[in-house]
Amino acid sequence: MIHRNGQMCHKLNKHVLSTTLVLCTITINGCTASNSKGCYLPSESINSYLSQPGNIIIGGIFRIYMYAAYSDFHFTTKPLDLKCSEVSIQHYQTMHALKFAVEEINADFELLPNVTLGFQMFETCITIRRAAQGALSLLSGGKGITPNYHCYNGAPLAGVIGDSASPRSIIMAQILGLYRYPQVRNPILSQRDLFPSFFRTIPSDEFQMRGLAQMVAYFGWSWVGILANDDDYGQFGLQVVKQELTYVGVCVAFSETILTGQSNMNAPHIVQVIRESSAKVVIVIAADHKFITVVEEMYKQNVTGTIWVASEGWATSTLLLEKRFQSVLKGTVGFAIHSGHLPKFSEYLSSLNPSTYPHDSYIMEFWEKVFSCKWPNQENISTRMGNATFEICTGNEKLDNLLTPQDPRLSLNIYTAVYALAWSLHNLLYCTPGTGPFYHGTCANISSLHPWQLLHYVKNTNFKTKDGTHIIFDANGNPPAIYDIINWHLNGKGSLEQFTVGSYTLDHPDSKTLQIVSNGIIWARDNTEVPISMCSPSCPSGFRKMILPGKSACCYDCARCPYGHISNQTDAVECHPCSWDTWPNLQQDRCLPRATEFLSYEEPLGYSLTAASMFSSLFPLIILAVFIYYQKTPIVRANNYSLSCLLLLSLFLCFLCSLGFIGYPQPTQCLLRQVAFGMVFALCISCVLAKTITVVIAFNATKPGSRLRKWTGINVSYCFIVFCLFFQLFLCVMWLTFSPPFTELDTSTNPGVIIVNCNEASLTAFWCMLGYLGLLATISFIVAFLARRLPDSFNEAKFITFSMLAFLSVWVSFIPAYLSARGMYTVAMEVFAILSSSWAVVICIFTPKCFIILFRPNMNSKEHLTFPQNCDRTLALVL
Repeated sequence: MIHRNGQMCHKLNKHVLSTTLVLCTITINGCTASNSKGCYLPSESINSYLSQPGNIIIGGIFRIYMYAAYSDFHFTTKPLDLKCSEVSIQHYQTMHALKFAVEEINADFELLPNVTLGFQMFETCITIRRAAQGALSLLSGGKGITPNYHCYNGAPLAGVIGDSASPRSIIMAQILGLYRYPQVRNPILSQRDLFPSFFRTIPSDEFQMRGLAQMVAYFGWSWVGILANDDDYGQFGLQVVKQELTYVGVCVAFSETILTGQSNMNAPHIVQVIRESSAKVVIVIAADHKFITVVEEMYKQNVTGTIWVASEGWATSTLLLEKRFQSVLKGTVGFAIHSGHLPKFSEYLSSLNPSTYPHDSYIMEFWEKVFSCKWPNQENISTRMGNATFEICTGNEKLDNLLTPQDPRLSLNIYTAVYALAWSLHNLLYCTPGTGPFYHGTCANISSLHPWQLLHYVKNTNFKTKDGTHIIFDANGNPPAIYDIINWHLNGKGSLEQFTVGSYTLDHPDSKTLQIVSNGIIWARDNTEVPISMCSPSCPSGFRKMILPGKSACCYDCARCPYGHISNQTDAVECHPCSWDTWPNLQQDRCLPRATEFLSYEEPLGYSLTAASMFSSLFPLIILAVFIYYQKTPIVRANNYSLSCLLLLSLFLCFLCSLGFIGYPQPTQCLLRQVAFGMVFALCISCVLAKTITVVIAFNATKPGSRLRKWTGINVSYCFIVFCLFFQLFLCVMWLTFSPPFTELDTSTNPGVIIVNCNEASLTAFWCMLGYLGLLATISFIVAFLARRLPDSFNEAKFITFSMLAFLSVWVSFIPAYLSARGMYTVAMEVFAILSSSWAVVICIFTPKCFIILFRPNMNSKEHLTFPQNCDRTLALVL
């Protein structure tokens, strides 16, 4: 903002300097100057103007001609006057809008009773010099130019309706502001310290540029070019629109200036930039007569398909509606001054005729332009008529149904500006003495009006036009900001036409500043689909923009979001992580609830292991029932009946403890399942070890003089079992006390899945518990292996050897499988190891006995037990 303001002030100071030079140069003459040639300073006179007398004069300074030509300055002859050519029908109508408004106000006896408005209008020929001359002429009394003097007795000047172009309005505002004359028009002059008497009936250009940026963002264009005039209007608009585009996230691909003095030379370069750029949308902040050189060059090079975003300076231009420009300009969208209804203005325009308006300096040229004819009193008319290029103008041509208000927006705002001054005069006229705004409550006298007095009333103007538009000025002299959005496309006749497709209103009640009927817009390719203008393709959901080094922020690559992250909008700058209990879908555009994984009873693996556990637990009970039923038989008695029953009960519990590993891991379940497994298996292996040691002690106790006889009782075996269980119990109590297992929700092992498991908390305690079981099994295996050659009557050692070998094999294999498995398969591996090792004990120790008891009862006798050979044959048969 500082840079922009600084640039603006620089330009304004330049104009102030030029104004000062004009004042200093012309003031030499003054009103009191002598007419002698020695004191006379010649100046260019203004011969063309339009005036009407009245009690109060309203000044007007307008552009009517489309082109201006300067003669070459050789300084060997007197420089020729500025040559203006080709009357603009559109701008000629705006001048008559002032005349129409004055006549309408004079006919209204309530608005300004007993007061007749007059006017004096000058033409600028689209030059700053003519605008300054017009302003000085109005201040000097309307005839000659005498700065700081009003030399002609006449009606007071109420205010000036200014030119629409910013450079010309600036010079006028600086001159009129010196004397506090109200100026009503539309450019960029909102700085009250520099332009204290400036008001506009058209919103500030700053609002317009802000709206252009919002419209670009509305259509999703992120990569645009900008063309701007090299005057105040273009450069101010360029700075504002760049700032607003940055604010809405749009990047500028290029920014070029249309050079006023070298537009024909500059146009090829601009067209080359447009052709080489990937931007398909170009914002143009320029007047139509400046931009036309670029359009002509586009037409010559056959460059089509560009989407033009037009500023108010050319959005409703008739100059650019030529048929040859259709391929270049169709599809244009832009901002235009808000249009409204101007009653009876069409009838007024139709009444224009050179015979009825002989004092109109421009009507003859206007007539030629409308009817494509030439008046017979012009030079070389005979030559032109011989070429049959033109018809002769007679003055009998009719404007009925031929001339309609072209671009009524400009005419309407001239009309509104006149009414703003009229209502200010109305309020001044109806001031009540004693309550007036001036010193001691006095009121101004309309017959001796000072400009600063009327300025007070203009600031507080508040009225409605005939079409219902509410006019009020803010502190900066701006009216309510309302624009129409225009689209250029072909009409039913195949001609380029400007259609209203929306509006831009800053003070809209529901804050919808931009309202566009998108399906009413026809673009350059004759379709209603909004064209795309991007440096890089849009990044879809699930991707993020990755800015390329050294490139604009709108030029990027699309990178897939990291694992666990999503982006749920296009062109996302960053990806957002999902919450701990959710995970991205395949497209990574939304988070889905994570699947929960544990060894469930509903899982095929879960209910298979459950069924196996339940089924397996029946076998120890069946064998126990057989042993109880046949407890008096020799084979049951010879194999330590009480320890066998305790072993079978422990095996029953071993099969059942595997159920603690299946189902949702509740906190209590996590605390008890490993402890239960460790204690039950410690009981089982302790029983096996006790049986093995009992066999060895019993064999050695039969030797004469052995002291081991007293260790052969059943109580010794029970004490030994309790002793072995104590160490396992100690480990489990320490584990539960200092580092108890807990339920864990694992989200890192398997993406997209929450693995619910029991965290053992202390792996040391877990492996110590399992290692202790391995120690007991190893001791049992060694003792049984050493006792395998004892007499068969007592020998159960070889079966214990095989069972412990199988038991150890299962758990040694379990270790790598457990460490490599993940999720519910870790639990399944442990359940499988529990079932397998339990079955190893059941099969190797009890199946041979049950086979003899149930299927070889003749071998279940004392005789067979006392004959080793027979016992060997039986055992061999079983195995």
